[in-house]
Amino acid sequence: MNKNTPGEQTAAKPPARGALTVLALCFALALIGRGLGESFTVFLKPISESFGWDRAQIVSVYSLTWLAGGLTAPLIGRLFDHSGPRAVYSLGLLLLGGSFLVAAHAQYLWQLQFTIGLCVGIGIAFIGNVPNSILLGRWFGPRLPTAMAVVYSATGAGVLVLLPASQLLIDRVGWRGAYQIFGITVLCLLVPLLLLPWRRFSRGSPHVVKKTDLDIIDEGWTLLGAMRHHAFWALFATFFFTAIGMYAISAQIVAYLIDAGFPPLQAATAWGFSGVVLLFGMLGVSELDGIIGRRPSVLFSYAVSILGIILLWLLQWYPNFWLLTGFVVSFGSMIGSRGPLLTATAMKIFRGKRVGTIYGTISIGSGLGSAFGSWAGGLIHDFTHSYNPVIAFALVSVIVGMIPFLVVPALRR
Repeated sequence: MNKNTPGEQTAAKPPARGALTVLALCFALALIGRGLGESFTVFLKPISESFGWDRAQIVSVYSLTWLAGGLTAPLIGRLFDHSGPRAVYSLGLLLLGGSFLVAAHAQYLWQLQFTIGLCVGIGIAFIGNVPNSILLGRWFGPRLPTAMAVVYSATGAGVLVLLPASQLLIDRVGWRGAYQIFGITVLCLLVPLLLLPWRRFSRGSPHVVKKTDLDIIDEGWTLLGAMRHHAFWALFATFFFTAIGMYAISAQIVAYLIDAGFPPLQAATAWGFSGVVLLFGMLGVSELDGIIGRRPSVLFSYAVSILGIILLWLLQWYPNFWLLTGFVVSFGSMIGSRGPLLTATAMKIFRGKRVGTIYGTISIGSGLGSAFGSWAGGLIHDFTHSYNPVIAFALVSVIVGMIPFLVVPALRR
């Protein structure tokens, strides 16, 4: 017999509904942020052709996007604690919308670097993984890795929706018109965002907050103390080198497919479908983690990524549907799939009240790697006039990113 009174049963339901509502909100914000950031891969060729810029120059805009986002991650965590989610998320949408409107009138490279690079990068970080992980932690507690896997998969959903949409807009109204539409749409989203019940969202689930207060084990980690531990730099290196390998390729994938002989819309749509497989890859690797363990799951994800890079290399000689599908499925499904596992690993090793600051600092490695990888990939292409050295560079970087999970004791447990 259920001993709960009707009033108690009713009171137990809102936290569950609230958790799902917050999860959906974080998913939507991540979809907007990452989708708009990744949409630049479609804008790369038309902007480059419009101004006559070389590949390294135009890719520098994409590099700055992820560099700015990575470097501001720890600061955003502090602002979230001080001002709450309403202020952080609102600033993110305001930065994104305003930046795209200004970028639509750009005439010089530095203007795109400032708007689409720095400002959009910071805007994405304001509605990205750091604030989302803090907010979701208040609702999901020990189930945070699963919740973050769902939110990480928003990257794929954003790619699926916004890459083909970007190509259609560019074909109809040009890249400047597409940026204007992006800017107006994002600013319009500010109104419903501000009207949400943020006080209730900020408080979190009473059950999770109470359990966290009772069960949290603060091992006394500080940022400086964590930086003296080998696991900190192992995770930083994993983020850094893996991001180099992934973004050296992803920044130029649509351009690469077009040069290989695929029509522009087909190239954008094919890479956009990586969003579908990413969702399954993200959840699949997280589920695999519970079955075979953390280290084997991470190494499996790297093996699939390496297979995807090899298939991409073959596509320039055999541009057919089957190779393209194999590349999208293998490479696309593993982009970011390691993120929730690395997040959970960092939070387990450095658990305590300062884990957010420590994790935010570790995640700088991802921002630096994304920026350097995309810029270096463009530079290598300009210097060699070939994609082969870019692909080789990406392959080596991904292998190096895998090494910490093979040799570092703290990550092998």
